[in-house]
Amino acid sequence: MDPKSYLGELRTLVGDRLLLLPSVRAICEDERGWVLLQQRRDFGNWGPPGGLPEPGESAEQAIVREALEETGLQVGGLRAFGFASDPATEMVTYPNGHRVHSFTLLFHAVQWSGELRPMDAETVALAFFDPHDLPAMEPCQRRTVEKFLAYKRTGEFQLY
Repeated sequence: MDPKSYLGELRTLVGDRLLLLPSVRAICEDERGWVLLQQRRDFGNWGPPGGLPEPGESAEQAIVREALEETGLQVGGLRAFGFASDPATEMVTYPNGHRVHSFTLLFHAVQWSGELRPMDAETVALAFFDPHDLPAMEPCQRRTVEKFLAYKRTGEFQLY
C-alpha cells in the first residue's frame, strides 16, 4: 500500500481497525468468455482487477485507473452488473492485519485494449481463466465471478 494514498494516510491514523470502504472490481472477458484475473502479491491468490477510489474519483474513474495500474489494459464500455456488501465475503483481514468491509461496485468491462502486463507491485501475474474452473481465490473474489455468471445468465443486477 502506498503510504501517500488515501488509504495509506487513513491507516496511519487508525491502524488495523476495521474500515468500511467503497471499492470497485472489473470483469474483462476474452473471446472464449474466459475472465481476466490478477495474481495478488498480498494473498498470493487470484482475483479480478479492482481497488479503492481516490478522493475526487468516481467509481468509473477508479476502475479505469485500477485496471490500467494492475493489468496495463485500458477498459471501457463499463456496465455495472452488481454490488457486493455481504459481510460473509466482503469482510477481509489482510496478511498485514488490516481489516476492511468493502462495499464494491462490480463492472463488466465490455471493451478493453492495450498490452496485458503487470504495471504495479501488487500484481504477480495476469491470466485468463475459464470461469467454471477457477484458481485459488479469496471468497469475495470468487463470488464476484460467480455473480458475473449469474448476471450473464439472467440479465439481472446482482445485489448481495
